[in-house]
Amino acid sequence: MLVRPFSLGSLALRNRLAMAPMTRRFSPGGVPGADVAAYYARRAAGGVGLIITEGTYVGHDAAGTSDRVPRFHGEDALAGWAAVADAVHRAGAAIVPQLWHVGMARTAGAPPVPEAPRIGPSGVPLDESAPGRTMTSADIDDVVAAFAAGAAAAEARGFDGIELHGAHGYLIDQFLWDRTNRRGDAYGGDHASRSRFAAEIAAACRAAVSPEFPIVFRMSQWKLGAYEARIAETPQELEAVLAPLAEAGVDAFHCSTRRYWLPEFEGSDLNLAGWARKLSGKAAIGVGSVGLGTEFGSAHRGGLSDVADIGRLLDRMERDEFDIVAVGRALLGDPDWAAKILSGRTGELTPYDPKSLGTLY
Repeated sequence: MLVRPFSLGSLALRNRLAMAPMTRRFSPGGVPGADVAAYYARRAAGGVGLIITEGTYVGHDAAGTSDRVPRFHGEDALAGWAAVADAVHRAGAAIVPQLWHVGMARTAGAPPVPEAPRIGPSGVPLDESAPGRTMTSADIDDVVAAFAAGAAAAEARGFDGIELHGAHGYLIDQFLWDRTNRRGDAYGGDHASRSRFAAEIAAACRAAVSPEFPIVFRMSQWKLGAYEARIAETPQELEAVLAPLAEAGVDAFHCSTRRYWLPEFEGSDLNLAGWARKLSGKAAIGVGSVGLGTEFGSAHRGGLSDVADIGRLLDRMERDEFDIVAVGRALLGDPDWAAKILSGRTGELTPYDPKSLGTLY
C-alpha cells in the first residue's frame, strides 16, 4: 500500500511516505546551510516520497522565538531553502516548507526580533507566563500577508507546495482553541468563526500561488503542555472547523496525533486524519508514533525506542482511512527507514535513540 504513487494538484509523489516536520534548531541566524540540505536529502535518498520541512518562521516580527530556527523570508534564508529544495529533488523526493507563526508561544525578549511583542487572538498565554497583546485587525492583516508572501516565495524557489502550521497551540491553533480565543468579534465564538483566521490565511496563500500548487494544513487536538486539549468534541464540530478551510483552498489536512491507531471519537475506529478525510473530502496525512515502540513523548525519555510493527498502519491504508503517512523520529534514527520498509527489510531497521536529537545527520 505504501509504494503506491499519489498526486495532489501539481504534486506527484512516488510513494505514500512523508517525513514529518521536526524542529531541529541547526540554522544559525535563521539561515539553513549545506548541512540542513544534506540532512533532508539523506531522507529523500532513503526512500521518502515527500519531505515536510521543520517549521519556518514567516516574515512577521513576532513570528519566532529562536535565532536558530530557520525563517522563510529574507534573501539569505530563501537562498538557503532553494538549495535545500534542489538537493531533495536531486535525491528523488518532493518537498514543502512548513510556514509557522508561534503567537503566544513566543518567549518575551527572545530573538530573532527581541523587541517584538507576544501576540495572540486574545493575548492568553499557554502556560503560567504573563499575558500578551490581543491582535488588532491590522495585526491580523499583517500576519495573513506574511503567510501569503511565504507561499509565493516557496513556489518561486522551486518547492512543490506549502504546509500551514495550524497545530500544537501555535498562533493559528490559538484562534481555533476556545481556551486561547476569547474574542467577541468575527474571529471568535463558534467553531466556524474561530476558523476564520486560518481560512483567511489559506485563501491569501491560494491567491498568491498557482491553482494547482498544493496547500496542506496541519492541525491537532492536543497542544504543547495540554495533551488532553480538544478543538472539536464531535464530528459535527470538527466539520465546522474544516469546512471553511477546505472552501478557502486547503488541499490536504495533516492531522497530528500522538498515536495514529487511537480512534478520535466514540463509535468509530477512525483516527483524526480519517475523520478529516471523511468530513472534508480532501486528502489526509496520518501521523503519530509510526515505527516507534513507544509514543512520541515517551521516546524523548530514557533509552532506545524499540522498532514497532506497522501492520495496523497498513490495515488503515488498505481501508483508505488516510492517503499519506508521515514519519518523524523513526527517520531521525534511521534515514533509510522508508527504503527498508518499502522493500520489506524490517530486520535492518535501526531503533530510535533520543541522542539523535542532538545532532543533524
